[in-house]
Amino acid sequence: MALIYLSLGSNIERHLHIGAALDALAENFGELKISSVYESESVGFEGDSFYNLVVGIRSDLRVGQISRILKGIEDNNGRDRSAPKFGSRSLDIDILSQDETVGQVEGISLPRDEVLKNAFVLLPLAELAPQSLHPVTKKSYAQHWQDYDKSKQQLWPVPFVWRGLNITKAN
Repeated sequence: MALIYLSLGSNIERHLHIGAALDALAENFGELKISSVYESESVGFEGDSFYNLVVGIRSDLRVGQISRILKGIEDNNGRDRSAPKFGSRSLDIDILSQDETVGQVEGISLPRDEVLKNAFVLLPLAELAPQSLHPVTKKSYAQHWQDYDKSKQQLWPVPFVWRGLNITKAN
């Protein structure tokens, strides 16, 4: 079973859509590894702040099959596919990595570029898998976060209760 990391984000009814996404991911993939939830200002456009987190799943499905499931979860949460690329989102779920896979797999670039570019992806991934190595750089996610220019993007942990547990580690 491959270990796949996913990035989740929402800036429309954030708690509702992130909670529904976690429910759907658990239903489709079983046990989830979940980072803290972070709030960050929108990047690339003026809009409401986002909630972001990273989730680890295990699956034998192909990347394309997983992508179709994720698009269905987004659609079930009101994702508007006609909206601009940089705009508000009810729910956005991206595949960040699949084990040590590097390159284009069924139209998906792995690992995803945003891992090293955006604090709202790198920090929760470094929290969830600090010693795991980025498959291209061979540096740990914790090291990448340590080296990241934190003045570029501000984010902060927020309390988030899912299934009766506050999944955010530090408030």
